[in-house]
Amino acid sequence: MRLLFPALAATLLVSPCLQAKTEADFSALHQIVETTTPASKSPEFVSFQADVTQRLRRALQGDAPALTLQQVKEARQNAVQADDAWLKASGFHFAKKVLKQENVALLNAFTSLPEGVLQQNLATVEKINNRASEADRHQALVDADGRAYLYFLADALGPRLGHAFLQAYDNGELNKAAALIKHTEVSIHQAKEQYHNPRPFRVAGNTIRLVNDNVIVNNDGLYQPSGGSFPSGHTNTGYTDALLLAEMLPERFVPLLNRAAKYGYSRLVMGVHYPLDLVGARMVAQRNVAIYLNDVGYRKLFNEAKQQLRRALEKACGTSIAVCALPADSGQDPYSAPQMATFYRYTMTWGLPQQPTPQTALQIPKGAEVLLEAPLPHLSAEQRRQLMVQTALANGYPLSGSSEQSFWQRLNLHDAVQQGLHAGH
Repeated sequence: MRLLFPALAATLLVSPCLQAKTEADFSALHQIVETTTPASKSPEFVSFQADVTQRLRRALQGDAPALTLQQVKEARQNAVQADDAWLKASGFHFAKKVLKQENVALLNAFTSLPEGVLQQNLATVEKINNRASEADRHQALVDADGRAYLYFLADALGPRLGHAFLQAYDNGELNKAAALIKHTEVSIHQAKEQYHNPRPFRVAGNTIRLVNDNVIVNNDGLYQPSGGSFPSGHTNTGYTDALLLAEMLPERFVPLLNRAAKYGYSRLVMGVHYPLDLVGARMVAQRNVAIYLNDVGYRKLFNEAKQQLRRALEKACGTSIAVCALPADSGQDPYSAPQMATFYRYTMTWGLPQQPTPQTALQIPKGAEVLLEAPLPHLSAEQRRQLMVQTALANGYPLSGSSEQSFWQRLNLHDAVQQGLHAGH
């Protein structure tokens, strides 16, 4: 039996001043998150999100007389949006069986986490879920039901490039990129079965408030997915898709990372995942993308898809991507706002406790620096590796076990890119 008293004692020892600071920090984070939802004070951004939602509904429904929950569950990009035939004709083998097995091993530090960490893991999702606004829940449902598509990424592109992306996506003008991005996702179902951790709303005594699933589909039921919790499949999708698009559109690299983090946050809003489910998903997504980008065969497909995407967006923008991607007013372009750095850094640890661990040097896996190649082309491979070390999270946070586990858990692409861009100027 695992006793709960040590964690309770630790809670009782927290000073009122520290508790007040924690509450203030959480309140500030929630205000940042609200700028990315229908509660935004920018009518332009709210209108843009409404357009995204309408496009998602139309794509899901297709030619059917009505949109059903079953259609959402079975959704995939249509033949116009994604050129799966091009990808199949290439003969490229994604070797996902091996990656799935390696992903399970990458996350095995989960099995040795202290009880206090697991308790705080649950307490954090309960707090975020309980305090979520109607706008938070609305956006979380749109994120959840849009998993099969790339619509959610448009939020992070700014108003001008975002509109161009939506137009080109639905017209099939970036169908190679759409196909490649989605086929690069590596399922984490095997890891879920291996770790078999119950979702937060299934834990005895939890305070989760499940969300009515009625934004995309007219459904009276609650959103309560089946299967294990660790790691998060939706968050794996969010980071994989956002990171790949960021590699194709490095002008919006950091905002797209912020969108990936927010996509994962939506799973906590709904009470269906824990913070560490999101951290684990971020780890495997980063690793998988790096492995693929170092593969010569994949890189050939990637470059072809990237060229098509950039040509299509320049055509839709009527100008260069460099101009079209420029940050807009923070209200209209919340994912490029400076305060999003605070949010992203929070999602690196979710406020979970750091364990007493020697601060050893970060060991960088061969080729990992490829992730910084597109946004920081002025740096050498060695300089990009040094940047990864300089901006890495401190050692000792949950899931940082072996040297490889530690690297993917501590890797802070957000700050690495920002620091590298600043150094370049």
